[in-house]
Amino acid sequence: MAFEKNNRIRNYFSEQRALFYRNYRLFMVGQTLSLVGTWIQRMAMMWLVYKLTNSAVLLGVVGFCEQVPIFLIAPFAGVYADRWDKHKALCRIEAFAMGQALLLGILTLLGIVQIWHIIALSLCLGIINAFEVPMRQSFVVEMVEGDKVALPNAIALNSTVFNLSRLIGPAVAGILIGAVGEGWCFMANALSYAIVLGSLLMMRIPKSVLERSKEVDIVNKLKEGIQYVRKNAMMRSLLLLLAIVSFSNASLRTLAPIFAKDILKGDAHTLGFLMSAAGVGAICGALFLTKRKSIGLLKRIVSFTGILLGTGMICFAISRSLPLSLLFIAIAGLSQMMHTACTNTLLQLHVDDDKRGRVMSFYTVCLQGTMPFGSLLAGAIAGFVGGPWAVACMGGFCLLSSLFIREKNIHSRVKKARQHQHEVSGFP
Repeated sequence: MAFEKNNRIRNYFSEQRALFYRNYRLFMVGQTLSLVGTWIQRMAMMWLVYKLTNSAVLLGVVGFCEQVPIFLIAPFAGVYADRWDKHKALCRIEAFAMGQALLLGILTLLGIVQIWHIIALSLCLGIINAFEVPMRQSFVVEMVEGDKVALPNAIALNSTVFNLSRLIGPAVAGILIGAVGEGWCFMANALSYAIVLGSLLMMRIPKSVLERSKEVDIVNKLKEGIQYVRKNAMMRSLLLLLAIVSFSNASLRTLAPIFAKDILKGDAHTLGFLMSAAGVGAICGALFLTKRKSIGLLKRIVSFTGILLGTGMICFAISRSLPLSLLFIAIAGLSQMMHTACTNTLLQLHVDDDKRGRVMSFYTVCLQGTMPFGSLLAGAIAGFVGGPWAVACMGGFCLLSSLFIREKNIHSRVKKARQHQHEVSGFP
């Protein structure tokens, strides 16, 4: 029995093709520590904001400032991602991120931090992330040396690490805040950026064959990227559905405290259980995808997970039982993660190399840039009719939109198949 178990474990890791590449292994080590540090800073920052102001509104303002630059800047950042050396650019970006965390830590430890400092540095971090995310996403292909068999595995492993950090980071933050204070949490994040910067510097990246001009016509390159996506029906559908899923799912994160306190009659521990359940669901989805290589299966998952997410959100809104709520939010977390990872993989596999940065910037906008607007809308609806109705409305929107896009795509494929059959058979 033990032999069979060990054999299964060995077989599992042998199938993680992305880990065969030295550059990707270095990236994974640095990325894991960096993401844990990011979650530590995020928790410490929100705690510090509330301690300084006792204002829920300012909590929303800080979160909005950190996310909205992605919506505004990421498409332009994608242009540079296609022209710059991604390895060198990422090194500079991580250095700026480290500086942001270091400055926030120093201000806090000196006891002179004010709310405007946090808002300004959150805005700076949002701008940094707007460049970093599309650059990092498009750099994955270079780390696995263009191996399209390893690429889905690499993206799934990235998702696994992200969701593991979502579980570990807040737990570590809670311990550090109580033991040493928020300032050292920010310093810990700065250290994590230093580690990921070190891992990048240790990589051996071959020179790209892509010729990069020093002068970049941003507007025309952006238009070129938009036209490229518009002419590709699959990419267009993938990005639209991703935007709908992310926009809708934002309501769960925003309104989870209402469910924990008012609906389930719990406390902060109940909120922790809900967030952990969503993280566990996401991890299960990521682990499932690490061994899935079929492109056809990924397309079916994308088509189905939007429907599953909407259904899970509606069930969560209706539930008044903690065990059932944990189950439904876990389903929502699993659906959202699998949809995101599969969309990423399909885009990376089908995009031309010289358009990769721009397409992944559109991916970033649809994934993260829609979240602050989803949060604002969910909050507004909740203010009128309550949290459960707000989540149910957002879930219903996700469900109906996913069904519509799915049926539209099926109809389009059937129509093309019939046209092809007529051409082959000689019928007009």
